[in-house]
Formats: sequence, structure tokens, C-alpha cells
Amino acid sequence: MTSIAQTTELAPRIQNALAACGVTNDAYGEDRATRSPLTGEPLVSLRNTTDEEVEAAIAAAHSAFLSWREVPAPVRGNVVKRWGELLTEHKEDLAAIVQAEAGKITSEALGEVQEMIDICDFAVGQSRMLYGKTMPSERPGHRLMETWHPLGVVGVISAFNFPVAVYSWNTALALIAGDTVVWKPSGTTMLSALATNALLARAVAESGAPAEIHQLIVTDRGGAQRLIEDERVALVSATGSVRMGREIAPKVAERFGRTILELGGNNGAIITPSADLDLALRGIVFAAVGTAGQRCTSMRRLIVHESIVEELIGKLVAAYSSLNIGLPLDENNLVGPLINEASYDAMQRALAQAREESGTVLTGGERVLAETYPEAYYVEPAIVRMPEQSRVVHDETFAPILYVMTYTDFDEAIALHNAVPQGLSSAVFTQDQAEAERFLSASGSDCGIANVNIGTSGAEIGGAFGGEKETGGGRESGSDSWKAYMRQATNTVNYSGQLPLAQGVEFL
Repeated sequence: MTSIAQTTELAPRIQNALAACGVTNDAYGEDRATRSPLTGEPLVSLRNTTDEEVEAAIAAAHSAFLSWREVPAPVRGNVVKRWGELLTEHKEDLAAIVQAEAGKITSEALGEVQEMIDICDFAVGQSRMLYGKTMPSERPGHRLMETWHPLGVVGVISAFNFPVAVYSWNTALALIAGDTVVWKPSGTTMLSALATNALLARAVAESGAPAEIHQLIVTDRGGAQRLIEDERVALVSATGSVRMGREIAPKVAERFGRTILELGGNNGAIITPSADLDLALRGIVFAAVGTAGQRCTSMRRLIVHESIVEELIGKLVAAYSSLNIGLPLDENNLVGPLINEASYDAMQRALAQAREESGTVLTGGERVLAETYPEAYYVEPAIVRMPEQSRVVHDETFAPILYVMTYTDFDEAIALHNAVPQGLSSAVFTQDQAEAERFLSASGSDCGIANVNIGTSGAEIGGAFGGEKETGGGRESGSDSWKAYMRQATNTVNYSGQLPLAQGVEFL
């Protein structure tokens, strides 16, 4: 493990990475101290965006939209193309900042930046494919078609666990769609946001686009509130808790704005008797403990057939005991820290509730490395055997807790899986084609993401990302998610020289 003496250079290393990405000294100040969950040590102090500056940012984005929407989409794509090139060039710099702020192991931090690069590639191609349809008209000499137009200012509110990737999903597509963006990042990952925004600013400048098409506000919930309430912000895309979504959705709806909400996950997997248990084991462990259980797609519920549950539990407990937990700067470590003390406390409350509801903690749950890093919160990932009707499994705890339950027949397994209020990601491990198809059918998983023989986390950017029920119902990233950032118009062109009405209506 890397010694604490080796980590005393963390702050200067991050400052060097920020400078390499183009962050200038005017971002720094005494308003907001940042700290690393890796060691608990302070990194950089920042200057808050004032209320007046938040207002100016929204106004500037709205003004820039009026000209940006007139730029041809393939030309808009040049900005995103250059952004992707700069992200590739500074991949290690940005990943180092993400790791220091979000606590990710090195491969996951690099993977997050790669996800940004991938969505830039996707969006550049999409900039030449903002397709509409031509439909047959019932009236002779008429053409009926649809067109897609830029929507307006997009407000992005992002979370700490993916501090830059989810922002890029929104921004890459919004920019090629002709929208402008105002970003309010998580208060715990502001440095990642500053570096990302600086690289985008450089891409914008080198592409000759208006500088105001992207704005960053380093602010608290008050700044986010202005994005939510301002009528000039056509779309609010927010990632966070269900509680946050309940606050945002009605306020945006009240002014008839649009939302994309990515909220709670509480993701489950069904393990059937025919499953390849070695394959399932690898999929479960990564999904349950990757990013210390702090992904929106982390696996939190395991629904196992009663005939194989003991065998699988034995394999899981053994696998958990072999996990290296510690400072992610050491590439031998696979599990990094929780983001802060509040997350640790939430994990302990959930484990206590599980015990009260007749659950048995089979392994994990304890804090480790507290003497070495008293201001950081490393924990042993926990496996908890639970009765099927317990309450705690219905609530998502953003920590590495895996609840294990059993089932008798496949209908029961699907019912258990769908019983929670969240609906983001899901999985089944089976070699039975009928079970796989049933899981993917309308009467199977009720989630926005349903996988077969792969875990619940690790989504590719080519597919639309999002969920149902309390997860919020929005879609980001691939497929036709671009449509969320545009408005649709139906057009009729009459070239007949006559004026027949639809449905055979006669008038005059």
C-alpha cells in the first residue's frame, strides 16, 4: 500500500493536473475548501460563483443560444470533436483529478474519462444524423414531415460519483443539438468540473464557436435553485437522490420546462439454477463493490434460487475476503473509500436496520484504515442474508451492501425483483433461453436497463441510459437520447394549388 508519506504530494499533483487542463488562478479563492476522500487531506480552495454571476451565466447562455441554434449541426459537431481530442490528450490529468475527488481506483477514473471521449465520438456522428421522418399525407399534393430544432438552455446538475462522465453525456448531445449549457456540479467534485470546463473552453475557442455556449457555476443549492426556476432554462438534467428529484420535478413542471432525472437505482440480479456461477461471481463482485458501491448502477440486491444459494454465498464471501481495500493510488487495491463520513454513517444505519429485520451480516461492514487515514472512510464491503419481505432492501443505501434473498420459482424471482420503487438497472444470470427472454419481456424486469449474463453496472454509451419508477424516467447518452435536447415540429407542405382539408372536412 502507498504510505501516507507518499500522499503528502497529492495537493500539488492535483494543482499541476488542473493547470495542465487549463484551469487558471482566478478559479481559486477562500470560499470553498475541497478535500480528498482518499486521505481526508485538503486539496484546493475555490471561489464561489456569486448570485449575480449565476444570473449572468444563465443570461449569457440564453443569448448565445439565439445564434448557436443557427449554426449548422455538423459545424457544431466540430466543437465536440475537438473536445474529445483534448480529453484524449489530457486523459491522465483529468483522471487524476477525478480519482482524488471521487475516490475511484485508477482504472475506473481512467474509464470515466474514456466514457467522455466515447460520447464525444458518438455525438460528432450524431451531428449529421438529426433525422426527421416523412409521412404519407392523406391529401393529394401535400407532403407531411417532422423536423427537429434546438431546444434552448440546458441546465445540468451532476453528482459526485460520476463527476464528469454524466455531464459529458448531456453536454456533447446538447451542443450538437444547438443548445447551450449551464453546469452546476456536485459540491464535492468541483475540481473535476473546473478541469473539464477548461478543456471545453479551449475546444470552443479553437473551433471559433461563441465562448458563452457553456457556463460553469461553482455554487451551492441556491445556484441550482436558480437553474430549476428560471424560465430561460428549457431543460434541467439532474442526477442525484429521489429526494432531490421530488424537489426538482414539480418546480420545473410548474413553469412547463422539461426534465431528465437520473435518481435512485437499488439494482437487483436474479441468479437461476442454470447460471454459470463463476461468470455470475465476477459480474456480481464488480457490480456490488466497484466504486465502493457508489454507482447509481451498483448491485444492491441478489435474488438467488434456493438450490444454489449456499454455494454462491460461499463463493462470494471468499471473493470478498480477497479484495484489497485501500488507497486507490496503489493499483493493487480494488476498493477505495466512501465519499465522506455521512456515507459511512448511512451504511452503518442500514446494517443496523437489516439486523433488526432478521438479517445476518455474513461479512464486511467494518471501517478499516481509520488509524492511517482518520479523515477518510474506507469500509469492508458487506454481504447480508435477508428474508424476502424485509423493508431495508426497498431503500437504496449508497454504499457497498449486497442483500441476498432466495426464491423458489422464476415468477417469484421477478416479483421480488420488481417489488422495489426504483427501476434503473437489472440483470439475470441464466443459461435457460426461456428465462432470459422472459426477463427481457414486458412482464419481466421493470427497469430501464435489463441485462443477461452481465452485471448491473458498466453501461456502454451506445445505448440509452436511464430508468423507470422512482429512477425518474429520463434517458441520456446513446440511442436516440438526442431527441430530449431538441423540440419536434410537424410540417405540412401543400404544393397542390388546392386546399383540401384533412378527414374529408368541407368548409366554404
